[in-house]
Amino acid sequence: MFIQVIKGRIADAGQLRAALDRWVDELSAGAPGWLGTTAGVTDDGTFVNLARFESEEAARANSGRPEQHQWWMETSKLLSGDVVFHDSGEVVSFLGGGSDEAGFVQVIEGRTRDVNRMRELNDLYEAQFEDFRSDVLGGVAALYGDGAFTQAIYFTSEAAAREGERKQPPAELKALFDEEMALYEGDLVFYDLRDPWLLSPR
Repeated sequence: MFIQVIKGRIADAGQLRAALDRWVDELSAGAPGWLGTTAGVTDDGTFVNLARFESEEAARANSGRPEQHQWWMETSKLLSGDVVFHDSGEVVSFLGGGSDEAGFVQVIEGRTRDVNRMRELNDLYEAQFEDFRSDVLGGVAALYGDGAFTQAIYFTSEAAAREGERKQPPAELKALFDEEMALYEGDLVFYDLRDPWLLSPR
C-alpha cells in the first residue's frame, strides 16, 4: 500500500467536501489502484487527507493525469497558508486497516526512535487489543523513513473512544503500550475528525 497525506488550513469545509465528492464521482474511475480516502476537518479548521493506493506507481499515475492536475488547481484554492504533503510506501496496518464504518477518526503525527520495534509491538498487542477495545475498528500508519509517521485510528464513535480511553488495560497489554510510548520522540500531535469523510471506489 502507498499513502499520500495532505494537511492544510481551510475556511469552508462544505466546499472542500463537495470537491472531494466530485473527484469520486468524476475522476476516481480513471484512477486504477485508488483504494480509498480518509479525510476531515478538525474543530480549528485543519484539513487532513490520507489517500490510499495499491502502489506508488498507481499514485504517480493518478497525479500525472491532466484532469487530476486541473482538479487540484481548483481545489487547492480552498486551502490557505502552507500545505503539507507526505508520501509513504511503508504502511503498517492495525486490525485490518481502516474502516468506512467509523464514526470518528483520530489522526496522530509523531516520531519514533525505533521503527522496527514499533512494528513488532504492533504485532504483539494487536491480537489482544480487539477484545480490550471493541470501539477500535482498525488503523493505518504511514511511515516516512526517518522515524516520523502519520497514523489514523478508526473508532465506532467519539463517545465510545473517550470511554475506551478511560479503561485500564491488562498488565501485559499495558507493558506493551508503555514500551511503545517510550519509543516516541517529542510530543504526539492529535487531529480529531469528528465528521470523518470516508471515500471508497464505487
